[in-house]
Amino acid sequence: MESNGQNGPDDSSLRPVSSLRSHFENMNKPKDGPTATHSQSPPTRNQSPSPKPPPIPDTRPSRSINVPPENGRHKLKDTLNIPGHHPAQIANPPPLSPRPIKPPAVLVEPPQSPPKPRSLPALQSDLGAHLVPDPTKTPNTPVASSPRSFKIPSRPHTPILEPRRSPRLAAAQQPPSPPPPRRSAELRREREARASPPIPPPVNRAEKPVNRLSRLMNNAPKLELTPQIAERRSPFNSPPSSPENEEPPVLPTRPAHPALQKVVPRTNTISTSFDPPPVHHTIASIRRDEVNGAARSPVVAQPEERPTLPARPQTMTEPISARIPANSTMKPPPRPPRPAVNTANAATDSSVSPQPKRVVSTPTTQFAPPPSRTHGRSLTVDQGSEKPSVDFHQPTRKPGLGDADSRPPESAVLPSTSHVEVVAQYPDATRVNRRPPFIKQGAHEIYTKYDTRIFDVCGQYVCTTGLLTRVWNLLDGELLMSFAHGEGVKATAIAFKPASDLQEEGLRLWIGNNVGEIIEADVMSQGITDNKTNAHGRYEIVKIFRHYNEMWTLDEGGTLHVWGPDNEGVPNLGLNPHQTYRLPKGHTFSMVVGEELWHATGKEIRIFTPTTGGRNQLQVLMRPIVSEGAGEVTSGTLLKSQPGKVFLGHNDGKVSIYSQKDFTCLSVLNVSSYKINSLAGVGNYIWAAFNTGKICVYDVAESPWVIKKDWQAHNNPVIKIIADPASFYKLDRLQVITLGADNMLKSWDGLLQDDFLENEMKLIDTQYCKFEDIKLTAMTWNAGASTPNSLRYSESDAMFMQNLLRSSNSPDILVFGFQELVDLEDKTATAKRFFKPKKKDASDQERMSHQYRDWRDFLVRSLDDYMPADHLYHLLHTATLVGLFTCIFVKSTLRDRIRNLNSSEIKRGMGGLHGNKGAIVVRFMVDDTSLCFINCHLAAGQSSANQRHNDIAAIMESSLLPVERDPSVRIDSYVGGGDGTMVLDHELCLLNGDLNYRIDTMSRDTVVIAVKQNNLAKLLERDQLLVARRRNPAFKLRAFDEMPIEFPPTYKYDVGTDNYDTSEKKRSPAWCDRLLHRGFGRIQQFEYRRHEVRVSDHRPVTGQFKFTVKSISPKKRMLAWADCQQRFENLRSKEADAEKLHYLTKVIGYDPETSTRLLREKAAR
Repeated sequence: MESNGQNGPDDSSLRPVSSLRSHFENMNKPKDGPTATHSQSPPTRNQSPSPKPPPIPDTRPSRSINVPPENGRHKLKDTLNIPGHHPAQIANPPPLSPRPIKPPAVLVEPPQSPPKPRSLPALQSDLGAHLVPDPTKTPNTPVASSPRSFKIPSRPHTPILEPRRSPRLAAAQQPPSPPPPRRSAELRREREARASPPIPPPVNRAEKPVNRLSRLMNNAPKLELTPQIAERRSPFNSPPSSPENEEPPVLPTRPAHPALQKVVPRTNTISTSFDPPPVHHTIASIRRDEVNGAARSPVVAQPEERPTLPARPQTMTEPISARIPANSTMKPPPRPPRPAVNTANAATDSSVSPQPKRVVSTPTTQFAPPPSRTHGRSLTVDQGSEKPSVDFHQPTRKPGLGDADSRPPESAVLPSTSHVEVVAQYPDATRVNRRPPFIKQGAHEIYTKYDTRIFDVCGQYVCTTGLLTRVWNLLDGELLMSFAHGEGVKATAIAFKPASDLQEEGLRLWIGNNVGEIIEADVMSQGITDNKTNAHGRYEIVKIFRHYNEMWTLDEGGTLHVWGPDNEGVPNLGLNPHQTYRLPKGHTFSMVVGEELWHATGKEIRIFTPTTGGRNQLQVLMRPIVSEGAGEVTSGTLLKSQPGKVFLGHNDGKVSIYSQKDFTCLSVLNVSSYKINSLAGVGNYIWAAFNTGKICVYDVAESPWVIKKDWQAHNNPVIKIIADPASFYKLDRLQVITLGADNMLKSWDGLLQDDFLENEMKLIDTQYCKFEDIKLTAMTWNAGASTPNSLRYSESDAMFMQNLLRSSNSPDILVFGFQELVDLEDKTATAKRFFKPKKKDASDQERMSHQYRDWRDFLVRSLDDYMPADHLYHLLHTATLVGLFTCIFVKSTLRDRIRNLNSSEIKRGMGGLHGNKGAIVVRFMVDDTSLCFINCHLAAGQSSANQRHNDIAAIMESSLLPVERDPSVRIDSYVGGGDGTMVLDHELCLLNGDLNYRIDTMSRDTVVIAVKQNNLAKLLERDQLLVARRRNPAFKLRAFDEMPIEFPPTYKYDVGTDNYDTSEKKRSPAWCDRLLHRGFGRIQQFEYRRHEVRVSDHRPVTGQFKFTVKSISPKKRMLAWADCQQRFENLRSKEADAEKLHYLTKVIGYDPETSTRLLREKAAR
């Protein structure tokens, strides 16, 4: 084929062109020799003037003309009507302006792709699906792409060919004419600034159309990200690999329905100060799972063929007049217009102009912080509007006061990086109360009888859900409703729905499940009243929030729907959500704080402000906030007594406190060593639920916090705890509901009435009690299997007991605690004690071996010999346990005042089977004061500190003693809500023994040198007992006090010498022998010393104390009790008013004036 110097091999023009479009527009013009004559008539179907089709590039992003919007709408330049075809709109070239505008990507069909003639209804259907969608037909959630085949829109300038013939263009025909010069020059100016990408490979036209088009769509982003430069050769040239006389394959007929294109989101490369180009709504849902940073990913529903819903009017601010009624006989009182919320009724006058739909995504990047925005709009999808927006200019109105929809962009600031106070000290547990706060009325516990992990409560109704949804009445425990969700469907979120009538609150439920469906159930009718299938696509709904008269639903994909009130003032599942937002994935915890949603993903916390209006900026902070030194966020709560603060619980037992005003972390506290599963603000206290099944109540007004209560609420981990805000208004009580992994629902008294009365009685006990001080001397000694005769071999040892008794100043009570009175290393004797059965009816004389009898007799003789003659002592009690021996003497003047004497023992050796380690507990009452004495021998070994901790915990938490039945005696004579069965239930406790706590992280030689230098402070810093009291919140001896130690370590000596252990083991010295006490200020210790007795490897330790005991006057006590009851009623009335007002204003959404009026009317009725 010949060609002149200016034409290509097929005589086509090689003059510069701006796009392929001009070639196709001039293909129908015949060519006669060198002179071109232009014909106006299109070619017939029998003969195509087109040349041989060129290869189609693999980079075509779309088959439509993208024109930047101008003034909110597309401006049409020309409309061409061709018989048998629908008109095609040709857009004006973009105006020359300072704004950077991307050049339009123009792609046309190959010349052998004939359009399928369609009728006007088909044209209107396509236009409705792609250009002007009806929002009422748009689903409220993104749906999957349609499986229908791709539809190629027809082009009026493409030559019409026979579907079964594709003849090649003759070589003698005229080449196409050049395009208009202005458009060509403009496009060249835009394109010459960019480098030319590699030419794509030719397309194999023998492929199936579906495969070829799918590959074109996969390669589409290449053209969009990097605009192409026009090729310098004729686009009508045949590919080099194509034979000259090849017949093109026959194209199939076009499918009837278009397929939605899959387009990779574009990276925003233009400056953020310019308006971004509009994004077509048909590709918005493809970006659902994109983590958006600089690239913005809209969340828009894709169109699908479904019945038409009523048109949603413009989102408007609801007037203050019509809101929820207080009762059925009066007009509903006005809800206050919530700041930051423009409530929109579902049905209003259709003449109101609709609000444009926003199609820009939410900043949810977890990597780089998004840039600050100046437009002040929420990056949302407004599903309550009528048409998509083509305008995204900066609003000119100024943000109004109290209008959070127009939150100023300054709120999107970086979180403060000020110094965070980390409180390493654990809460004070010295006055902890262990009495479970059972509810006084109604059912205390309900067994759900199925596996459930989610529940909600409102007044008398509590609902659990999972595979089943069940509702109970808390007043009598009756099951009111139960239904299953079907096979494979499991409810994953639940919340009580707002009601139009205040009296109907708590009767409707919203239930979200794992397939993205929301169900509305009615408690009274015991049935489902409404549902919204695919409300969240197929994503599992993880949370449902109630926010005044709105409902917020969040799924695992990060989609947040805001369901505003309809014209009846309540959310309606029959309508679409008012707003849809995109939040980060990986939700672990979230809570509503005022107008904000605090959203946690692991350790990161983000604050959002979702509204029905959608005009505010959604993300408050530019980057997430993280609690330094704390684990993942698992829970959170607010406290009325601490306004402006947000308390967040973490999985490592810490609580972080944030400012609600500037979102700074105020402090991080060590609360527990266990995972915090849930937090709840109840009155002035915070209730925390733990993995151990325990619930602790903290008084946060003190620093450090004070543990008010600590009790075993469930046998398994506590999953969730809810303080019911409606309980005072509906039931006139403050109830707290917990759900455990044991599938038990339990109700607790939020006012802690029993604790209040007990504390008040103890505060005013001086009004009905008389107090007296008694003296006590205690001794603890690990005798190392020595006998009283062993003391005779040394003069200093023989004088030990004489000196001790004469220097004790004739105490009222003498307590002797011995350890290892028998040889614990004698395996034969140990085996006999372990396997030899005890006589059930043996007397003390028969049960006690000769070692114990020898020491008892020695102590009795010593008291008779060395105490003053006018002070007579009685042996009150003796108790033994494999090496342990407790012997208590009291003065004769005190003997008649002692009652309720009991003793018990607990074995800790060999896993609790052997008594070589363990404790002896002796309890008795002096007048109306309970005294408890513990003599213990804990696990030995330098590295067995944790085992010793466990021994102490078992001793303190075991119910060893008889229970006290009289509730008044419990309040008067015991503490911490105890019933007398545990050690810590008693008012005055004294613990002695060989605790075996050692000195950590120091070698033996270092310890010995420090002892010789009298550098005891250095050693006490490493003492395991003192370290555990500082650092271990679960350490039970934290509640005990110890006088400062000023004597050298009492362990371990070579027997008969003053040398520390020089044997093969060379054990390091330690303070193993200790005296600790707990008396809440009513125990004073005057002396704490060691004695130089060398018959054992331990030195004995003694202490002198003053115990304060009381006697109660019954008549005065009765008056004091009545006074405390009145104080509680006053407190209850005050708390009830505050809780009811909080419920009406912060939960229902009334203004304070309306709430106060409703409370007065309720009280009058």
